[in-house]
Amino acid sequence: MSALFPEDVADYLKNHPSFFEQYADLMAQIFLPHPHGGRAISLAERQMLSLREKNRAAEAKLAELITFGEENDAISEKVHRLAVGLIAAETFQAVIHLINFHLRDDFAIPHVALRLWDKPEGVEDLPEFAAVSEELQVFAETLGRPYCGSTAGFGTASWFGEQAPHIRSQALIALRNGGGTIGLIALGSEEGQRFYAEMGTLYLERLGELVSAALARVTKSML
Repeated sequence: MSALFPEDVADYLKNHPSFFEQYADLMAQIFLPHPHGGRAISLAERQMLSLREKNRAAEAKLAELITFGEENDAISEKVHRLAVGLIAAETFQAVIHLINFHLRDDFAIPHVALRLWDKPEGVEDLPEFAAVSEELQVFAETLGRPYCGSTAGFGTASWFGEQAPHIRSQALIALRNGGGTIGLIALGSEEGQRFYAEMGTLYLERLGELVSAALARVTKSML
């Protein structure tokens, strides 16, 4: 007689679902170790425990999804408020003020810095038009999605002024107008994991699109 392996028993039971109907009394005679130690329990009890554990896992997953949904709703509302403000802004100074105000107060981003490549003639020297290295401009051109991570190697930490030594993570978002890159916005945080490589960037991309459109409109009026 050939040896019978556990896999053979499992396959047999899966292929003969009526087995326990024919041998119903067998279920009361089979005892298994309790999954958390202690006394042995019947097959029916073990199945019940398994179902309870699956239900708890499903409830935890549902609670997690609800939390994510609520967080996304809150972020969407904040983006909407920023969009409404930017649409109403009529000057460059108003746009810059709105960006800083909403990102700091609504999104709790403590440090925001903006650089635009081309300064319109006759416009006073503002930090937003400070010189940016060619390497950084090329990097911004190649950004398919916002960069999130360390400030090392970019030279953008200096944009945050006296807080530069304390910045541990940043997000860099390219600003574009008609496909061409017109600048870069940097968001900084003292928290090392506030902006990290694996984080989702959908809302950062939306932010870049909103700011780009607003800046393109008001800087055009400055020419």
